[in-house]
Amino acid sequence: MDPLFWPSETNSFRLFTPESLAAIEQRIAEKKKQPDKVKGKNKDRGVDEDKLTPQLDLKICKTLPSLYGDIPEQFVGEPLEDFDPYYSDHKTFMVINKKRTIFRFTATPAL
Repeated sequence: MDPLFWPSETNSFRLFTPESLAAIEQRIAEKKKQPDKVKGKNKDRGVDEDKLTPQLDLKICKTLPSLYGDIPEQFVGEPLEDFDPYYSDHKTFMVINKKRTIFRFTATPAL
């Protein structure tokens, strides 16, 4: 595989911060506004919108694929922004342990 297509470590691993959560909330708000316009156009045509599905190699309790490179020590056990495009508009973050196991948590209040 061409190394140009491999994600670099600096782009793959980003800490989940309050700014990250604000960006997710903004994407959710934009998505809520957009379907009203799109649904009206596609209803007449009978077109189904493309649905994203979670990537199978980034499921919970699976090992992070080597494609993403080595996880830097400062990011082990820390909340990270999710790599999976499916979760780009979900209030979630991921944590990766030393054994490269993926854990996913919600960023919403519990109570």
